[in-house]
Amino acid sequence: MSLGRRLLYAILRFFRAVFNIPVRFKYVLIALLLVFGGTYFHTQRTMYDNVGGKSDYDEAMRYIEIKNVVDREYIDEVDRSTMGDNAAAAMISGLGDRWSYYMSPNEYKAFQLSSTGEYAGIGVAILKEEGGGFEVISVNMDSPAALAGLTAGMVITSVDGIDLRDKTLDQARTLIRSRLNTKFTLGLSRGDPIEVDCSGVYQSSVHCRLEKTMAGYVQILNFEAGTAQDAIDGIEELLNQGASALVIDLRGNPGGLATEVADFLNYLLPSGTLFIQRDKDGHEDVTTSDGMCIQLPMAVLINGDTYAEAEVCAAAIKEYQWATILGEPTTGKTRTQETIALSDGSAIRLSTGTYLTGSRMDISAAGGVTPEYIIHNTDPSSAGTTAGTTGESTGTGATSTDEQLMNALKMLS
Repeated sequence: MSLGRRLLYAILRFFRAVFNIPVRFKYVLIALLLVFGGTYFHTQRTMYDNVGGKSDYDEAMRYIEIKNVVDREYIDEVDRSTMGDNAAAAMISGLGDRWSYYMSPNEYKAFQLSSTGEYAGIGVAILKEEGGGFEVISVNMDSPAALAGLTAGMVITSVDGIDLRDKTLDQARTLIRSRLNTKFTLGLSRGDPIEVDCSGVYQSSVHCRLEKTMAGYVQILNFEAGTAQDAIDGIEELLNQGASALVIDLRGNPGGLATEVADFLNYLLPSGTLFIQRDKDGHEDVTTSDGMCIQLPMAVLINGDTYAEAEVCAAAIKEYQWATILGEPTTGKTRTQETIALSDGSAIRLSTGTYLTGSRMDISAAGGVTPEYIIHNTDPSSAGTTAGTTGESTGTGATSTDEQLMNALKMLS
């Protein structure tokens, strides 16, 4: 007899027995069965819901099964904490996104301490506290933060009236970075607000000069606060000096603020969509340009150290066909990351957004920006060195070893 038929007969025998017992006991038994069955299915549903559904529950059970097999069969002693960290790291690594990664509790603490000190020109390290504000951990001597009166233990709750208590560390960093060349006010959980003056220590990330070939050279080292206006002012000065072409050097530029890139591109390019920022849910922030633009022959220099918003800048100019792109391919680091803390003190650095070009090309998925002319410098340290350019009709340089720039000047001549 088959297993299915035996099971059917067993069920029939059970019901026959139930209906042959006294009525009161029968009702009690049926009620108990209903309660037991309801409790079982409710418990099972709760377990599924807690882990995101049956498929996620099955994945969790597979991990537990593997762990149990290792505990039972592996010849050496097992470090459960290390095994768990490695398993978590493998999950994020399995996404195939080089910018996303897992941090153990100790690694996350180190990350917090290192990343909080990256507020160039402010000199303060902060950490997110449970109450929602950001506690000052340390203040550099003679920094704008110290001169403003910030001390360790203070809790920052706002920047220029913008509440920080619902912001992540990354969002707070971006907000502060956007004010690095100005005076701004920090609200505190206790006491009066404090004004921080960063204007005195601001150093421009833009360097401009007029080459002997009458091409204006514009080197942009990053896109932090103030960069766009500095670049615009520099180009205007080059035009006043008679520049007949422009070389925009984005090599080694790590990116910065999307607002700075938007302002710079709006100055350079005619009307249209410059770039799009899209999040996990498909929400999009579209940045457009007006009709004003600069109509000169242009070349843009990029390399493997051109990252993030600098790649967005190069991609937009290339898509507009507004300049010739020379140098080396970029890396495609145009996804935006968020640090998400986990309940055990560990954290995930996860890509949660990405940049698209105006034609909706995902720059990261495309592997970065590829120059129209791929040129490698024999001496990588020579980038930007044009001392000795002769101004001959070919635009070549007499002493410079920056072959990428020399080719750009020659092409524009």
